[in-house]
Order: sequence, then C-alpha cells, then structure tokens
Amino acid sequence: MKIYTKTGDKGTTALFGGTRVPKHHIRIDSYGTVDELNSHLGLIRDQPIDQHYKEIIMIIQERLFTVGATLATDPAKAMLKNGKERLNIPKISAADIELLENEIDRMNDSLPPMTHFVLPGGHQTVSFCHIARCVCRRGERLASALNDLEPFQPESLTYLNRLSDYLFVLARKLSSELEAEEIQWIPKKES
Repeated sequence: MKIYTKTGDKGTTALFGGTRVPKHHIRIDSYGTVDELNSHLGLIRDQPIDQHYKEIIMIIQERLFTVGATLATDPAKAMLKNGKERLNIPKISAADIELLENEIDRMNDSLPPMTHFVLPGGHQTVSFCHIARCVCRRGERLASALNDLEPFQPESLTYLNRLSDYLFVLARKLSSELEAEEIQWIPKKES
C-alpha cells in the first residue's frame, strides 16, 4: 500500500464510504483531534507508570480508533446496499463507558477530596495527562458540534466526555503515586 496517494493534494480527503470533503471539515477536525489524543495517550503509556494504567490506556487507545472510525463515516453512506453497516466493528458500548467509570471510582477512592481546582503540572507524566485531557475536551467539543449537524452514535460522545474525567483523575492519582506536589488554585482576593 502506498503512503502517498496524491488524492488530497487539492485540500480534500475521503471519508469512510468515499465521500470527499475539505480537510478543514468539522468531521475531519473531530477525528483528527481524536487521533491526536490517541498519540498523547501513547506518550503517557510510554512513561514509567504502573502496568495496570498502561493496560487500561491500551484499551482506551483501541476504543479511540473505533470513535475515530465512527466520526470518519459519512452518515449518508453508513449502510451498504445489502442493508449491513459499512462500519463492521464493535461500536462503543455501555461497558466501555462503565470501564472508565469504574477506573475513575477506583482511583478517586484513594485520593483526598478535591476542594479546589488544581494547576496542571508537578511532574512530566502528570502534565502529559493534563495535555491529553485538554485534547480530549477539544475532541469532545468538535464531536458535539458535528453531532448537532450530523448525529452519530451517542455512546461515542459519552465516551469522550467520560475519558476526559478519567484523564483528570489519572493525573491526580499519578501526582499522588509520583509524590508530585498538587498545587491548588486559590484565587487571590481583591483588596
């Protein structure tokens, strides 16, 4: 398979199903941001962290490919002429969302309660989590805007929302495990 096809040289790209759209189309921006998020998760997984987190991140990365494929599918061409779905892979499910929720709860149970916002940082690995969280939120905003225009599987949107929560709690959990200082944002009072 050739890496370069030259079909996008004029600023368009093909969706799953063949529809060509501008590369700046919100659908492309949505799944491109999910792809960016996946790369940031790879960076977190490459850090010296507990194997359990690495395994969960690997599951998340796999599921993000599903989210990306969902976002890359033209709804007008989602069904084949034979009545089967073009995207013949397991969709994001309630179980995928529940896995994130269970992981959030498990980590959160061992952390001190949050009383203030926390400043991102304290350790490079923690910072990587915060960057991934922000990219996830951007992906969610773009996917939400796309969903307003062309609705897609709602669980994919829920998954992105829950994933940003997971990444926030993972950042806090890693701060604790790495003994990094978690700095609370306490706004100064006006004099």
